[in-house]
Amino acid sequence: MKFVTFRGATARAEAGVLVGDRVIGLAGAGFNNMLSVLASGREGRAKIENFVHNPPADSTFPLSSVQLLAPVPRPPKLICVGLNYRDHAAEARQEIPKIPTIFAKFSNVVIGPGQPIVLPKNSRKPDYEAEFAFVIGTGGRHIPSYEWQEHVFGYTVFNDVSARDFQMATSQWMMGKTFDTFAPMGPWLVSADEIADPHALDISLRIGDETLQHSNTRELIFKIPELVAYLSSVVTLEPGDVVATGTPAGVGFARTPPRYLQPGEEVIVSIEGIGELRNPVVAESH
Repeated sequence: MKFVTFRGATARAEAGVLVGDRVIGLAGAGFNNMLSVLASGREGRAKIENFVHNPPADSTFPLSSVQLLAPVPRPPKLICVGLNYRDHAAEARQEIPKIPTIFAKFSNVVIGPGQPIVLPKNSRKPDYEAEFAFVIGTGGRHIPSYEWQEHVFGYTVFNDVSARDFQMATSQWMMGKTFDTFAPMGPWLVSADEIADPHALDISLRIGDETLQHSNTRELIFKIPELVAYLSSVVTLEPGDVVATGTPAGVGFARTPPRYLQPGEEVIVSIEGIGELRNPVVAESH
């Protein structure tokens, strides 16, 4: 299933399921937001499947009549993995990491499909990063790598927008990664059962007609089982935590000459089996 967070006529953010060209709101099934869906476990999933199979008329909306938001608008934790594709580590002139390189973004910088990436007026090097992200359903601590599938609810598309001048100013990357709007996500969350192998998906990013990144998730250095085990060895993973798994080669700062984001562009991140995340780029106005 494709799970969404949407805003309809009520202007209230709601959880739903996308079926064809219609969105089925889940409030009538007792789920007021995406976090309640993610925390509901197998019983909740069964309840949702039954509800979606025969939804009441007042829970069904044409997709064209609603606004899709980020599927997890305010994740409890937004965890990012750096240097996790071999080709990207090479272009960044970094050694292949022996343990995952982890940083975070603040959850209030998340935006959804179609919402603008705002280029900050105090940065001259705004960059793009196509990323495959997984979302935690059942939380836990000290999760063995072989149990990862019991904890991953599904997958989505992510863009780890980065201000390289701020990122590279210190050894700690986070401030360059967490400007407002620097975490586009969506357009939906595809349940894990829809993806036969999350480590065999084409991933690409284009701006206009130019493809700037193209790879496959098989090139990940640290794959989902290792990341779930490593992260949960340090911190309890919770329903709704989003883990962005890293970006392949082709980022702007590593190009010759460098290629940074410009107002008026549209960034399109595509992942096989999941979908396409589109965001326009605008300049900060004040």
